Amino acid sequence: MQPENPEPYSVPIKASWPTTAVPGQPGAHLRAAQADDADPGHGGNATVRSADETDAPNGLEVIPDAEPTHGSKLLDELRSQIAQFVIAPSPEALDAITLWVAATHLQPAWQHAPRLAVVGPAKRCGKSRLLDVLTETVHEPMLTINTTPAAIFRSIGEDDPPTLLVDEADTIFGTPKQAERNEETRGLLNAGHQRGRYVTRVVGNDHTPHKFATFAMAAIAGIGDLPDTVMDRAVVIRMRRRAEGEKVKPFRSRRDIPALHDLRDRIHAWARPLLNEAANLEPDMPVEDRAADTWEPLVIVADLAGGSWPRRARVACARMVAAEAAAEEDHPSGARILADIRRVFAAQREVDSLSTEELLHQLRQDPEAPWAEWGRGGLTARELGRMLRDFDIRPGNVRMADGTQRKGYMRNKFLDAWRRYCPTVHPVPSGNAQPARRSEG
Repeated sequence: MQPENPEPYSVPIKASWPTTAVPGQPGAHLRAAQADDADPGHGGNATVRSADETDAPNGLEVIPDAEPTHGSKLLDELRSQIAQFVIAPSPEALDAITLWVAATHLQPAWQHAPRLAVVGPAKRCGKSRLLDVLTETVHEPMLTINTTPAAIFRSIGEDDPPTLLVDEADTIFGTPKQAERNEETRGLLNAGHQRGRYVTRVVGNDHTPHKFATFAMAAIAGIGDLPDTVMDRAVVIRMRRRAEGEKVKPFRSRRDIPALHDLRDRIHAWARPLLNEAANLEPDMPVEDRAADTWEPLVIVADLAGGSWPRRARVACARMVAAEAAAEEDHPSGARILADIRRVFAAQREVDSLSTEELLHQLRQDPEAPWAEWGRGGLTARELGRMLRDFDIRPGNVRMADGTQRKGYMRNKFLDAWRRYCPTVHPVPSGNAQPARRSEG
């Protein structure tokens, strides 16, 4: 019997696929299912689509579920409890929050300590309420309100670290001045993502150097995005204000905390005997690099729990990582400039080069891009050059149709950066090009 879920997660399953987990091999049935799904004989779809166009990333939605277990039922219960008090932005985000909470109870097993970035565009999006629920369900919560970085790393034990909870992070990182004053806090959050990163401080009257551990999972809530280096190490939950008709249960400490503590203790009792098994698992991941490092503890918890959670964890991972990659491409100071230049070259029929003047003209023509209003009078050649230097792209002399030379950019200088930072960008059709004002160099 499948556990009750508020959303229709399951889809029809092919009868030839396995439907149960392999005892002692968490996730083994998933690997077999994914191999079958990649086989053209099983209806695999080889069409490549961008992440935001893909409803079932890499066929993960059709991975069959295993039988429910005690662990999967505990995760179902935790998910339902969280959903009583907050409206998550998506079912996948609610799954991710649930798995992150459970992962805090196995911190000694992890190589990486994922951050949970709970961000929203304005007040009253449910960020602090979610942190209230996390405080009562995570392992050894440590609230860091008005806490100095020195006090934080002196409170982190190497064998069994607490779970850091940071609210109102916009008061720490919201402005450049605030961020500069709190650079040590940012450094602590960055270092603590990976095991074995220490800070060294002198202690005692004789000023003896001492290494302090920084490794600990952390949930950080605030208005607006956190620093890029923190977001890159986080499972990002983008909260929204409740719409009309969306209702949640008021959080009342006296009434609700005992039930949450009881659930927390039962999750801890289930998870701790699995510590060594969790430390030795290396699950198949739908993402790579730092995103895989960050999401791996959540996927391992899902594989240990079984039921529908292995599938849901991977779907949440693939979709949420793809959403953040798309958001990064839209950030003006990040990959957005590369993506828009890629569209300009495509609109000009992939010419070999563009003068700086022409490139700036085309960038300013896009009404949805920020370049026309960038600075006082629009994006300048100097600012464009500064942005592109971060990607090791520099202007040079390009030959114009009349035989003259002007400063500009060669298309082949962008190819590696496009491949690395905006591979999913679909350039506009060449029919949408602005009239060309120059020819190939």
